[in-house]
This record gives sequence, structure tokens and C-alpha cells, in this order.
Amino acid sequence: MSRVLLFNKPYGVVCQFSRDGLHPTLADYIPVADVYAAGRLDTDSEGLLLLTDDGKLQHRITDPQHKLPKTYWVQVEGVPDDNALEQLRKGVMLKDGMTRPAEAQLMEEPSELWLRDPPVRFRKNIPTSWLQLTIREGRNRQVRRMTAAVGFPTLRLIRYSIGSWNLTGIANGKYQIVGV
Repeated sequence: MSRVLLFNKPYGVVCQFSRDGLHPTLADYIPVADVYAAGRLDTDSEGLLLLTDDGKLQHRITDPQHKLPKTYWVQVEGVPDDNALEQLRKGVMLKDGMTRPAEAQLMEEPSELWLRDPPVRFRKNIPTSWLQLTIREGRNRQVRRMTAAVGFPTLRLIRYSIGSWNLTGIANGKYQIVGV
């Protein structure tokens, strides 16, 4: 039976086991041998990272051909209007081409949200809001580029789910092992 490890990656952690001397790595949080990340999250992004001991499953999770939906909770600067949400839903033109359509909606700040260290910058005169954004591709820094392209820069980015796997019940910096 294949193992899948669901890790709630904290802000500032590098998605590798080898130490770089600058940042915390997966080795600081996951004392499990022979599991490998199925995809990546930027150092300044948080949330669900899948690891597995099954190379075929790892490939299936990361291969864009399988179009596994990835859902993000995105704190943005400002409050997106219907036009901005519709742009995200239709696809956004980025420097590397048009994105696939996304599912996008405003949401309340997640009730199970953990504190981030360091905290997101606060600007007294500029409100922030939260989006739930689901994409089916995985370009470099795609969600951040999409929200910026429609005029609402990302302040905090949390991947909540990949396919049917999600963060429910997994504290920040902790992991859960499930069989597949």
C-alpha cells in the first residue's frame, strides 16, 4: 500500500529535505524516511504539501494532464469586485500565456486559520479580503500572478486542498499519514 503524507507547510519552509543553511526544510518537520514531495509550494506560501513513497502516484499528482484541482485560500489587498472574479473564472492572460479558467469566489477569513510568523503586513487605509481559488494547472507562482493581473495582489497564500486531500484537522507544521 502506498503512503501519502499530508503536511501543513509553514511560511518560510523550503520544500526539500536537504538543508540550505538559510531556511527550515522538510527535514525539520518530517522524520519519515523514503517519502518525496509531489509538487512544491514556494517558501512564502503555506498549506498542503503532499509527499509519497510511490513514484507513480507522485507523477500522477504532479502531472498537469491529470488536472487535479488545487484549492487555495488567498488573502488579497483590496476587495475584488464581480469583474475581477469573472476574469479569474474565464482565465487570465499572463506573460507565459492564458491560464485555464479557475473557480473563484469571495470567502470569509477561514475560522481554522493559524497565525503566520511573520504576520502579513497591515495597512490601515487598505482593506484586505479572502478568496477561494481553485485551479487545474500549476505554473510558477500562478495564483499570485493571477490575482495581481486582475488588480488584487496576494498578501497570504494557503493551499487548502489537492484533489480529495485537504488540511482539515492538520495543524500548521504537522503532518498526517494516509494510505492509498
